[in-house]
Amino acid sequence: MKHSLLPATPAGDAPAPSLTPNALQASGLSLCVAVGCLVLFLPPLVHATLSSPLRTVLTGLVLIGALLLHWAFLAIGASRLQRSTVGWVSMSALLFPIGSVAALILLSFFSDETTGPLPAGQS
Repeated sequence: MKHSLLPATPAGDAPAPSLTPNALQASGLSLCVAVGCLVLFLPPLVHATLSSPLRTVLTGLVLIGALLLHWAFLAIGASRLQRSTVGWVSMSALLFPIGSVAALILLSFFSDETTGPLPAGQS
């Protein structure tokens, strides 16, 4: 009997669909939040953001949290695809934000490539 980390389908022999797209979607969402916070520190919004110390601190904390979540979910997605997590996260961090978008696009492409079409009769 084969053991898998993924739950079996009702048929009992095939594993459930990959969870990689969920990790990549969460990474993309957290990247959008991080970029939104980053925009608040760019003109013309920088004056409104820096006028209140509380707003500045909260925006900075959300930015840091979103970036950490983005990198964590990116690493989870890369490891589920059996790719180098250090390589993908370092590319995303060093080339932020363009590298992050490129990493998400490429990993999403690799995810679609590995899952392939479903057998006939399954949706």
